[in-house]
Amino acid sequence: MERNVFTMPHIAFYKFSGTGNDFIIIDNRNRIVDEEKGLPDFVAKVCRRKMSVGADGMILIEHSDIADFRWRFFNSDGSTAEMCGNGARCAARFAYMNGIAGTEMSFETLAGIISAEVIGDQVKIKMTDPGHIRDYSIETENGSMSVSSINTGVPHAVKLTEDIRSAQVIRQGREIRFHKVFAPAGTNVNFVSRQSDGSIANRTYERGVEDETLACGTGCVAAAIVTAYKTGILSPIRVLTGSGGYLTVHYEQEKGRFFNVYLEGDARIIYKGELHEDAWQ
Repeated sequence: MERNVFTMPHIAFYKFSGTGNDFIIIDNRNRIVDEEKGLPDFVAKVCRRKMSVGADGMILIEHSDIADFRWRFFNSDGSTAEMCGNGARCAARFAYMNGIAGTEMSFETLAGIISAEVIGDQVKIKMTDPGHIRDYSIETENGSMSVSSINTGVPHAVKLTEDIRSAQVIRQGREIRFHKVFAPAGTNVNFVSRQSDGSIANRTYERGVEDETLACGTGCVAAAIVTAYKTGILSPIRVLTGSGGYLTVHYEQEKGRFFNVYLEGDARIIYKGELHEDAWQ
């Protein structure tokens, strides 16, 4: 007989938002949420909007032997992801608020060890060094399209566009996300344009959410680095997200290689509460 994914009748949680990207965070150091194959279904049901708490993803904070804590990150469909920049900032502030770590900390992710610094409601995280940028010309239903790809903890495709407002983020984003070039894992997709004030604007179709989200941290990093590589703009780069908020990407560059990449932005506490069984039924 399969066990439930929870070991207590009520599960305490926090709701956080990082520049419009929202997450359910659970302190799982005492294994409140059990390690069973029903966990993806539990995550998907709790992340349903209007039917449950609703969120872009769920984060479990757990013990680590090599860092202040480790996280497990889940997309809203219950799938796992190696890294999430906005989620990482929210996890860092959650850990500081709950005495799990100090203002400076490190934590385990599937993408590697992430370091973070909490400054009020702002959090600055050091990302893993991004992979190489690759350019593709892919065939779509509207003909050939030029995109670039880069891994900033998770895979991203980046398409430069003149008008961010008219970008077909959902239709074209979904087509690129499932394109054979990026099979079998697929990719997140970013539409990016330069702004008159020197910033860039970014809209992201997120794999696992399967929709446009108001912000994507790793996507903003991908957008900034690809734009810097192609246009020569310098660090730091302010990135306007779909929520209207800004993230700042800091980096060093040498001979086309990008390193010491940091992502800085808000991590806001929305509320805390208890999940009841109705939340995942």
